[in-house]
Amino acid sequence: MAEKSNRKGGKQIQLEFESNKFIGALYGEHNANVKLIERTLGIKADVKGNTMILRGEQADLELARQVLTQLYGLIEEGFPIYPSDVDYGLRIIKGNRDARLKDIFQDAVYISTKKRAITPKSLTQKKYIEAIRKHDIVFGIGPAGTGKTYLAMSMAVASLMKKEVSRIVLTRPAVEAGERLGFLPGDLAEKVNPYLRPLYDALNDLLDFEQTTQLITRGVIEVAPLAFMRGRTLNDAFIILDEAQNTTSEQMKMFLTRLGYSSKAVITGDITQIDLPNGKGSGLVEAKKILSNISGIEFIAFSQEDVVRNQLVRDIISAYEQMEKDKPEIH
Repeated sequence: MAEKSNRKGGKQIQLEFESNKFIGALYGEHNANVKLIERTLGIKADVKGNTMILRGEQADLELARQVLTQLYGLIEEGFPIYPSDVDYGLRIIKGNRDARLKDIFQDAVYISTKKRAITPKSLTQKKYIEAIRKHDIVFGIGPAGTGKTYLAMSMAVASLMKKEVSRIVLTRPAVEAGERLGFLPGDLAEKVNPYLRPLYDALNDLLDFEQTTQLITRGVIEVAPLAFMRGRTLNDAFIILDEAQNTTSEQMKMFLTRLGYSSKAVITGDITQIDLPNGKGSGLVEAKKILSNISGIEFIAFSQEDVVRNQLVRDIISAYEQMEKDKPEIH
């Protein structure tokens, strides 16, 4: 790699990749990956064959070099690269210059039924997956779009397919998100179904629809409102409590004490999106305060940097967080 100053006082570096065989995958269709790096870092990239010349500020050039060389190494090992991976790679390396994308992107959760692999897209997601493997109770706390529930569901399905557990239990508190739905028509199942729909959607993404239906019919996968957990002991199960910020203190304690032998529980929530009535404290907030020092329980904190949805979602979350910081304190 050669390096020199350009006329504008910035820097220039030249990258030489060993083989033209992998250049198309690295650069992307119509150089889409290269253009993404240019836009994100505010640098200029000129490519010719397996040679790339980058111009810009030193810190930005070094970040681009690290990401490109690491992505090239992944492609050499047969890992497919998409523009989203370039985006994740830039964010990961920017946050931690010592990070190895190979260690993160290749830490796969395999879903055998669809012959697919779910991989972490940030350092926090990797820590989350590792925590779920290691601990019996894991809390994933952070904003929407960070993969908290989806990764937990992936781990649950993978554990079921590998016969590490005999069933999956998915639950949410039935709390309305700032709306009043009134007296819904239908039987009990029809009344609570709208609250559980996001869990069904995630299941259908991970498993074939027919298989999901069959497993639910047989009771191997149970999707139920949190109130249905009372009085039960759940053995040999992978249990996920979603939207846990909307549990009361009593509900959270009730849920955590359902855990039986050979079981694992993952609790996910966003403490900035609490929909409980005024005066009701969040069981998730309380649990974070009183359980953090218990061995065997792990808390993983996600931030807007871990959002794996549209860039606008990260910007929206950042804007709301800034608004909260700018609010005058009330004494």
